[in-house]
Amino acid sequence: MRQTVWSRQIRKQFLVGIPRTLRRSSVKPECRTHVLEANRQVTVEPGMSEYFNFMELALVEAAKAADRGEVPVGAAVVGPDNAVLATAGNRCREFNDATAHAEVLAIRQACRSIGSHRLDGASLYVTLEPCAMCAGAISLSRISRLYFGAEDPKSGGVEHGARVFSHPQCHHRPDVYGGIGAAASESLLDAFFRARRREFATP
Repeated sequence: MRQTVWSRQIRKQFLVGIPRTLRRSSVKPECRTHVLEANRQVTVEPGMSEYFNFMELALVEAAKAADRGEVPVGAAVVGPDNAVLATAGNRCREFNDATAHAEVLAIRQACRSIGSHRLDGASLYVTLEPCAMCAGAISLSRISRLYFGAEDPKSGGVEHGARVFSHPQCHHRPDVYGGIGAAASESLLDAFFRARRREFATP
């Protein structure tokens, strides 16, 4: 039953949650970050629709994570030829592993699939702004482009908090695009935590 609910949420929210416009972010220029913003009329570059298709894969993984009782975050790694190398969702509770975030699991799987610890030219799609740990893994794996959905002011490490890619000791800075499918990502997270609060409130 829960899986049906989450799947319906994905279909409904993703269709209405795709923003149509782009602007450049206010973070340091060397990070080359771009943020999607619905209120600024800027033409989307040709081919942008494929980015939303890949983010939908990440959203499906986020919904699966919610079905497992995990925080609904999903990720997908796409190679330079647009082949999907890996998809994953959070599995911290399942694996009893605090590092089993969707991004880390997807990066590990992608590296195994190509037989290299470097993912040069690859793109990572994730439904939530990566934390500092995941941002570090993205940098170390030399991922070229990061696309994320919802911002995470509390625990994010890209646009917020540590801002890993802006740090002078960060040796590799991917191009970063935020806000892709943000409404769908936020809806999944909000629904998940509302359900958790109701569970804890029930005597």
